[in-house]
Amino acid sequence: MSSSPIRVVIAKPGLDGHDRGAKVVARALRDAGIEVIYTGLHQTPEMIVETAIQEDADAIGLSVLSGAHMTLFARVIDLLKERGASDIVVFGGGIIPEDDIDDLTALGVAKVFTPGTRTQEIVEWVNDEVGASTAA
Repeated sequence: MSSSPIRVVIAKPGLDGHDRGAKVVARALRDAGIEVIYTGLHQTPEMIVETAIQEDADAIGLSVLSGAHMTLFARVIDLLKERGASDIVVFGGGIIPEDDIDDLTALGVAKVFTPGTRTQEIVEWVNDEVGASTAA
């Protein structure tokens, strides 16, 4: 197992200005010993992917409440492939209809957390799933 901590970029893509959930998740991950790079509001998919590559991130967590989740997640995943960085795990959450979760999974999103998910569940998932992929 790798001795370096898991590195996660937490990002708010698009024009959505609601960042409380993203900040709560970022703090919970940080408090659990995960290195977190929070990009702030109004990030483009290009900016998010560039940050993840520059920061040598193991994962990107997207917070989307604007309804543009299908477009934004797909663009981030496509950019990671284009940049040869498809080993970066993409997960996220926000106001995402249950009906869209299977479609996001088919695009390559590793996990979608819905409103009300406990932060401990997110921390455990990142440690188990992202930590396992970085140890491989």
